[in-house]
Amino acid sequence: MQRITLTSLAALDALPFDEVIDARSPSEYAEDHLPGAINLPVLDDLERAEVGTIYVQESRLRARKLGAARVSRNVAQHLETALADKPADYKPLIYCWRGGQRSGSFAMILGQIGWQVGVLEGGWKTWRKLVQHALYEVPFPNPVLILDGNTGTAKTEILLRVAARGGQVIDLEGLARHRGSLFGLAPGDTQPSQKAFKSALALAVSRLDPTRPVLLEAESNRIGQLRLPPSIWRAMQDAPRIKIDAPIDARATWLTQAYSDIIADPDELRLRIDALAPFHAQATRAEWHQLAEIQDFETLAARLMVEHYDPRYERTALRRELANEVLKTERLDDPALEALAATLAARLG
Repeated sequence: MQRITLTSLAALDALPFDEVIDARSPSEYAEDHLPGAINLPVLDDLERAEVGTIYVQESRLRARKLGAARVSRNVAQHLETALADKPADYKPLIYCWRGGQRSGSFAMILGQIGWQVGVLEGGWKTWRKLVQHALYEVPFPNPVLILDGNTGTAKTEILLRVAARGGQVIDLEGLARHRGSLFGLAPGDTQPSQKAFKSALALAVSRLDPTRPVLLEAESNRIGQLRLPPSIWRAMQDAPRIKIDAPIDARATWLTQAYSDIIADPDELRLRIDALAPFHAQATRAEWHQLAEIQDFETLAARLMVEHYDPRYERTALRRELANEVLKTERLDDPALEALAATLAARLG
């Protein structure tokens, strides 16, 4: 068993292990974990609570005995299932909350098989400290360029096409699993926890080439229920902006494609329109509902932009004192998006 010290977020990619195993309970894993780690708990949530209660309230010795029995059974199950087909030269890296008994016990058993096992020194707490340092204690490392524009100007799609051309980008909405606005959460999906979002974002930042600029989509300091950390938010506020300018009909067509998952579910679309009740009169929302019922989705998208999203964007833009460079396009079809992506990729160098 080898004790592994992680000194930076970027060092995670260079560790010589085939797989990272999170030995903590499912709820701990769900809240946050090292990106890419799989969860093979040595104690589930109920077992962890039971052992902890006995340890504090009854007997440390009894708690240790019970914990050892539960750990042995759970590791045996993992060996018969998730780890059953691993080869002789398998190299897992295991961690728990603080790199102590749970990961150590798991690693000891796997080591007896002959596998070359590593245990992360300090466990998840070490990872968490590195994430906090990257997002709260040091400035954002790269020059930033902001891709701006009204709702429906295909900013995320353009961002991804810039990345495909070799441009350096971070897809904030992709990491947050949210497309922005009240229509942004895909039906049936959930956003990651704030801690998990920070972990994914910090790792993405650590993978950037600090000598090159990075393109980010314009956002508020909140994407759905998740807040942007201060280092990246300050960098975004100070960054120059390039605004995509497209006519309303092209934007409406794009939105009906981009939000086809919501359009396909009448009940979900009705809920999203009703969520705008604090901002618009019942009569206006009734007209939007009628457009949805007759499946005139492009007209509905156009009205939502003209009556709700565009005015909100303009009020936000007035608070900015940064001049925007404007890229005009009459269409948002594939050739037009490729042309915009090529222009932006060239700006990034």
